[in-house]
Amino acid sequence: MKKDLPVVILCGGRGTRLKEETEWRPKPMVSIGERPILWHIMKIYASYGLSNFILCLGYKGDMIRDYFLNYDFKNSDIRVELGSKQVTKLTNGHGEDNWSVTLVNTGEETMTGGRLKIASKYIQSEEFCFTYGDGVTNANIREVADFHFQQKKWATVTAVRPSSRYGELAVRDGIAEAFTEKPQTHEGWINGGFFILNRKVLDLLESDETIFEREPLHQLVQMGELAVYQHDGFWQCMDTYREMELLNDLWNTKQAPWKVWR
Repeated sequence: MKKDLPVVILCGGRGTRLKEETEWRPKPMVSIGERPILWHIMKIYASYGLSNFILCLGYKGDMIRDYFLNYDFKNSDIRVELGSKQVTKLTNGHGEDNWSVTLVNTGEETMTGGRLKIASKYIQSEEFCFTYGDGVTNANIREVADFHFQQKKWATVTAVRPSSRYGELAVRDGIAEAFTEKPQTHEGWINGGFFILNRKVLDLLESDETIFEREPLHQLVQMGELAVYQHDGFWQCMDTYREMELLNDLWNTKQAPWKVWR
């Protein structure tokens, strides 16, 4: 896998189905444990050596901007001279020194394809990663990228099994042997994000109103240029309050499958 693939992350939607949290902060800033889900997504990519991030900001984007502008000081021991207001960093309390984060204002009402189009001026490579700011997975990003380069298509999407809306019971002789909360189903595949795209895809983005999941993806399918990496492992988005609670339960009980970093 090439080490210089930038990672474009959509961070601008309103997240209306999670309004309990998103009324006052953007969905990518909703926390899993003590960190926003956006941080978890970036840590997944960084664990595979991909640390050049381009964030497409929109709804309440200043909260994401402030988070990264203050990231170093908020995660380090510091000394503040109250008279001179001089700030001295005493320790480095994080492992993200090599992250490069480009923060791009892509508008509050812009559609997903439009956000990518606006941010594309900062994409310098022929290929790049592209994903959403509200889902985590244990898919091997290195394998997804290698698959993309082997297929030699314009785009690769990571297809995942959808989660069941209900808990699943394992029953034997009328007695429950196991209960799994919202397991992955074994039927069908859905778009799990975690794309690898060639710059040619940018030509399919006509305007700010372009919805990436509609015309561009449909065109890629018709052209035979959309490869599909099928991931049978863990994937979970955070669309609802219940899904937020599920992800937090997994994290707090140290059972988070997406934690592929040390």
